[in-house]
Amino acid sequence: MSPEASPEVGPEAADTGRPAGGPADLERQAGELYAAGELEAAVTCWERLYEAHRANGEPGPAARAAALVALNLLCETGLMAPVRGWLARARRLLGDAEAGPVHALLAVATAYERFLSGDPDGALGPAEEAVVLGERFGVDPARGLGRVAVARLAIHRGEVEEGIARLDELAVDLAAGAYDPLTTGNVYCELICAALWLGRYDRAREWTEVMERWRHGPAFGATHGRCRVHRAEMLRLSGPADAAEQEALAACAELRPWMRREYGWPLVELGNIRLRRGDLDGAEEAFREAHAHAWSPQPGLALLRLARGDAVGAAAMVREEIAHPMEVPWKECPPFGELRLVPLLAAQAEIAAADDDPGLAREAAAQLDRIAARYPSGALRADAALARARAALAGDDPAAAVGAARDAVAAWAELDAPYDAARARVVLGQAHRALGEDDLARLEWEAAAAAFAAFGAAARAAEVAALPGERLPPARGPVASLVRDGDRWRLGYDGVEAWLPDLKGIHLLATLVAAPGREVHVLDLVGAGVVEGGLPVLDAEARAAYRRRLAEVEEDLAEAERDHDEARRTLAARDREYLLAELSGALGLGGRTRRTGGTAERARTSVTRSLRYALARIAEAHPELGGHLARAVRTGSCCSYVPDPVVPLAWHVRR
Repeated sequence: MSPEASPEVGPEAADTGRPAGGPADLERQAGELYAAGELEAAVTCWERLYEAHRANGEPGPAARAAALVALNLLCETGLMAPVRGWLARARRLLGDAEAGPVHALLAVATAYERFLSGDPDGALGPAEEAVVLGERFGVDPARGLGRVAVARLAIHRGEVEEGIARLDELAVDLAAGAYDPLTTGNVYCELICAALWLGRYDRAREWTEVMERWRHGPAFGATHGRCRVHRAEMLRLSGPADAAEQEALAACAELRPWMRREYGWPLVELGNIRLRRGDLDGAEEAFREAHAHAWSPQPGLALLRLARGDAVGAAAMVREEIAHPMEVPWKECPPFGELRLVPLLAAQAEIAAADDDPGLAREAAAQLDRIAARYPSGALRADAALARARAALAGDDPAAAVGAARDAVAAWAELDAPYDAARARVVLGQAHRALGEDDLARLEWEAAAAAFAAFGAAARAAEVAALPGERLPPARGPVASLVRDGDRWRLGYDGVEAWLPDLKGIHLLATLVAAPGREVHVLDLVGAGVVEGGLPVLDAEARAAYRRRLAEVEEDLAEAERDHDEARRTLAARDREYLLAELSGALGLGGRTRRTGGTAERARTSVTRSLRYALARIAEAHPELGGHLARAVRTGSCCSYVPDPVVPLAWHVRR
């Protein structure tokens, strides 16, 4: 049902569970609900406020409410068709009225609608207008988000230093408290996204730390969840991997899938982290769910295929994505331009080298070099250098590969990205081996194996240790014992014994340390049937909101078809497909609400909590052993115990 067809505000609203009251009450409720993260209820308040002002013959206030609906839908759903519909309603109500605060809101919403719809030329004018009007009338979302839009558009034009300078100025203003909490949270997130696009990880890390401190104050809406995704992104670079996965999982829980396309964002991040950890099944689960929420899982899914040994399938996936990138209308991924090709080209170079296609690897490396020259950053230079090294090695030019791989190692090390530096070290070692420099190859591979293990990538550490001629000489390390004695466990290490209670986490730990390096799925650790039931995929309010949005999309689609606007029709059809998929996934046979199984995720949470508690008790009894276990025990959908590959700790376990 479209907003124009919604029932008028009246006493019956209280019986329907929908927001009720006069205009002042509705506006207050909208702010409170949004601050609490209740998106659907907050937007419903703004919609009913629009209806109330229209019924009272108040076009100006009704236009303001419509503009706020558009801005909230833009920031929270990524559904451009409903945004366009609400912007049109507001403009019709304003007519030729003199510019005012509502025009500032309309300008910033229009700028981002055009930007996210892939029309940078159409976005620039409204973005500049938003800044001017926002400053004139004191409209924080317009002046804050408008400044970000102007900066990001400059970056896309290749004016990188100008764009970064604008973002730096804005960051100073945010730190000084120059904007309201709603604007501050959204702009911080935008700053980090822009830095990550460019591979400016130093700024991304700095701004993430600032946002993390800020979010414990008056954070609004989905700010907590978005900040968690950024923290997961930073931890994916620096490690440890288990902390990165926990942040990504928490972000998935906070950024609910209910009408938030960006739910695919933390899912892809979760998949990338699990891929690095070697949890291939968990990674595939996350990537597939992201795809189901209309978010591109590439190149992660292609690299997963490569990890499973399917180089041909991986190459086909990346080739298709480069030729036809999934149009994702969200600020976390570049919606257009060359920057969105960077991870795809880096993956293509890796896959082509593995598939013995040096020509394609060289082509991908050349494109990365060109993009890195236009958008200079340490990460883009590192990606391009590693791609060149892979191409040279595949093309039987190991001498050239050595120089390029060294450049990549140095660049990633400078960015505090040990996993990526280790990947480059593996290629560098292969180049040395091809030149007959076995000692140098062994040196690089030893460093890579240690870095992978410290990061939490047990499978990669084992893979490097198994490279030809690389097996490290066995080293006699210390021995620890874990022996069950009745309802207690005896822990022995370095001549010290301690007694521990019969905790669930100790049982789990005994299973892991008895098989170093082996990954065990959480359901195998705790057994099936740990949890029952599940959670509703959508509640009644969310389903009603979906249907309202779907009606608005249909109106936009019909208008686009009537005007023969193919670009707009394509965008609206994409929104419709997304909403229909979400609704069909939420409803089972006969329209009954479907429930999630939840078993795997609850088992993951239970195992992680139990292991951490047990490790904390061990650290109290023996801090040195506790520190070793904290580094060596990996949790997630699969758990493992991965000791230092150079000086491993042997275990004697009896249960």
